[in-house]
Amino acid sequence: WAHFSAAYRNYIGDNIDGNNNGAVSFGETIPFYRANLGNSIVQWETGLQAGVFSDFNLDARSSDLINTDFIASVYASVRARQFSAFGRIFHQSSHLGDEFLLRTTVERINLSYEGADLKLSYELPYGLRVYGGGGGIFHKEPSTIKPWLIHYGVEFRSPWRIEFAAMRPILAVDMKNWEQNNWNLDVSARAGVPFDNFQAFGRKLQFLVEYFHGNSPTGQFYRERVEYLGIGAHYHF
Repeated sequence: WAHFSAAYRNYIGDNIDGNNNGAVSFGETIPFYRANLGNSIVQWETGLQAGVFSDFNLDARSSDLINTDFIASVYASVRARQFSAFGRIFHQSSHLGDEFLLRTTVERINLSYEGADLKLSYELPYGLRVYGGGGGIFHKEPSTIKPWLIHYGVEFRSPWRIEFAAMRPILAVDMKNWEQNNWNLDVSARAGVPFDNFQAFGRKLQFLVEYFHGNSPTGQFYRERVEYLGIGAHYHF
């Protein structure tokens, strides 16, 4: 599958570059091999993932590009009824925009690293899912970055549809703790609706409201504490 997302974010208090930012991302998962393990209950697959995540300053005259993160990985996943696991080896690099560098005196960080992570997930009744896991980075620049991460959360996808609008409410809370940031909590909470009637190849258009508080998810600014509210459109195809 692939996805495209566009979001507007209003930062609360001090911010990296302006209070009104836009975020655009595109990514794709390409499975290379899928099979059953002994019987039809356990299934597994392996493949590649890639994604691009960009942030723009909407307060600037030309909506300057602030930062772009590039992620690529090799993954393997397995599923047995309500249980699933997803592991990957990945590369991530972060790059500041040219206009942003010309306008500011921010210190550029040559941020690039490789790592591995693993997440376990279990689907509960009534549309609930819980997940958790962690990972670490084994080749990094700057070399002083501390490697370990804990990642966990919960999501709800309504099994009941609002018929007049053909939509099903969804709610999710995602949390991370990085050793680099003294294990401070990063929390992202999202709520919204996917529309059953707006889809292609079995994928749906979603509108989500998001709240984030923690160290910036924008790579170059991982040391900055930020808080924002946003609204976005997400399409999986």
